[in-house]
Amino acid sequence: MADVQEAITQAHREEWARVVATMAKRFGDLDIAEEAAAEAFATAVERWPADGVPPNPGAWLTTTAGRKAIDRIRRESRRDDKQKEAQMLYDDDPPEPLGAIDDERLRLVFTCCHPALAMESRVALTLRMVGGLTVAEIARAFLVQESAMGQRITRAKAKIKGARIPYRVPSAEDLPARVSGVLAVLFLVFNEGYLATGSDTDPVRHDLTAEAIRLTRLIRALIPRDGEVAGLLALMLLIEARRAARVSPSGELITLDEQDRAAWDATLVAEGHRLVRERLAAGEAPGRYQILAAINAVHTSARDARDTDWSQVVALYDQLVRLDPSPIVALNRAVAVAELDGPEVALAAVDRLADKLADYHAYHATRADLLRRLGRGEQSRAAYDRAIELAGNTAEIASLTRRRDHL
Repeated sequence: MADVQEAITQAHREEWARVVATMAKRFGDLDIAEEAAAEAFATAVERWPADGVPPNPGAWLTTTAGRKAIDRIRRESRRDDKQKEAQMLYDDDPPEPLGAIDDERLRLVFTCCHPALAMESRVALTLRMVGGLTVAEIARAFLVQESAMGQRITRAKAKIKGARIPYRVPSAEDLPARVSGVLAVLFLVFNEGYLATGSDTDPVRHDLTAEAIRLTRLIRALIPRDGEVAGLLALMLLIEARRAARVSPSGELITLDEQDRAAWDATLVAEGHRLVRERLAAGEAPGRYQILAAINAVHTSARDARDTDWSQVVALYDQLVRLDPSPIVALNRAVAVAELDGPEVALAAVDRLADKLADYHAYHATRADLLRRLGRGEQSRAAYDRAIELAGNTAEIASLTRRRDHL
């Protein structure tokens, strides 16, 4: 029985997106696709323990989902406005020309991440339709009521249908811009897991970081030559590798320089480094995620924090600033500058960001640390207070509180 349950769990993990994507392509409706997939898995839970696990679980689930969808459409086809949907079952029109890449799961990803949808809707819809997370799981991840998250997903599907957003991979010329939108969704999911913002949730959400990595691996398998996909995967792996060392037994966030590097996942580090080396060898101008991955590769190459090649880190940030001149990138660059040129030079750079980052907790935390190193205790304490006030992560608040109280 345990083996059957494990087979169902594995099938859900590996086949959910494929089944939903196949149904969406066949019936042209995400609601029908999702419901049919869910019913197919529910049927598997009922029948596999008695009948045994089929030799090809994916094919069994797809066939079952197709029958469930047909049943639903037949029930509804008595209404005139459903006739056309019912006729789709027997559509003899030739298939549409393939896009730049032909994979049904990729079509599903691009549909869920369509720029016509709000970013929060893209994230929720991707986790539900591609990741197979339940509405309750997604609601918990983003700290909203389950009913509100369900409505968000329903509205997103309705918008796709109402606006006739095509279920397809973009054309070759549109692909780079659309891929960047997909990667932005996956990076948002990963960041919420890496440093969860809720006060009543785990400070590090492994379920979310793992799902973001799994979906990025899927995109990488489908678009293997895309440098930014490889860069984002490398970045996620090198950050995820440090997970076991990031929170102390007492629940306090441990900064990179204080982490036990022996606790890092060597396998993930090695894979991340290999991807970074592959991108360097490609000889192509790197994008944002590739540079961020390279920065993390420098950090994870050092056996001790004191061995970090800070000149290389600053040089990479200089490259990143040219691509992404955002104040957060400038703030992170200043942290590296502090190690290379000293806290006074870094503080001057940080203070220039005051107007743009006044409500960002990491700005005040960085400033507090630099002021502490310069011996300006009273100003440092005030900056720590502001950082604690703005931070939402329990482990980070604990770390900032300790630093303030040790002044």
